[in-house]
Amino acid sequence: MTEPSVQAEPGSECVLCPPLRFRINAMAGLPGEPSVLERDRDFLLMPDVAPLTDGHLLLVTREHRQCAGDFDERLWDRALHWRDRVARLYRHAYGTGELLLFEHGPALPQGGGACIDHAHWHFVPGTPGVRGVVERQGLPGSPAGYAAVRARFRAGRSYLLIEERGTATVHSGDGVRGQFLRWAVAAALNGATAPGTAPAGGTWRWQETFGLPESRRRFLRTLRTLRRASAALDGPPRRDHHDDSHQ
Repeated sequence: MTEPSVQAEPGSECVLCPPLRFRINAMAGLPGEPSVLERDRDFLLMPDVAPLTDGHLLLVTREHRQCAGDFDERLWDRALHWRDRVARLYRHAYGTGELLLFEHGPALPQGGGACIDHAHWHFVPGTPGVRGVVERQGLPGSPAGYAAVRARFRAGRSYLLIEERGTATVHSGDGVRGQFLRWAVAAALNGATAPGTAPAGGTWRWQETFGLPESRRRFLRTLRTLRRASAALDGPPRRDHHDDSHQ
């Protein structure tokens, strides 16, 4: 399978914007638009195309925003609403409302370890200790909220956003290597100790795992499990009048 080439520009060249939004899903033989669990006028909630663990979700902005530091206050509040919604889905599906939220926040193209310059938050059930992994790499955190993340973005400083055990912290993302937080999550889950070291059980880079049999099974398990949780909480998945089927 050919590794996808991820572009940093908005509009027709961004893989999280139409018409390319579900191109990578199609390359991996996975459902695209039908994999969207829930949505509103601002966000889409869907499984990560190369999930690090069962339950790994992405919250993606419908319109092109570079990162959450590019949000206005209303959009930030909506994102927090979705975080709380994901916690309820996890509680129903996996028996715990604990979650990890993480974001590579690029203030500059592909900064902060980002490989896609379109705002998206990652969610993983549980709290595996990612903040500790990041801080042991010499990246201490400070309390994070809208103002702190926005200030870093406006100053042209890329950031790493982590929320774990109910506490959000922001860390410097200037100069970190690509997909650093995906490495940190895999390390926390599987026991690697040094940057660049493959965690036990394989790689963390999404380009190297999407479409592989276990990755596809994990994606489909996540979709089935959380679709059932969504239906149990609210009835059929919430839809609106937008059509995002650009495959």
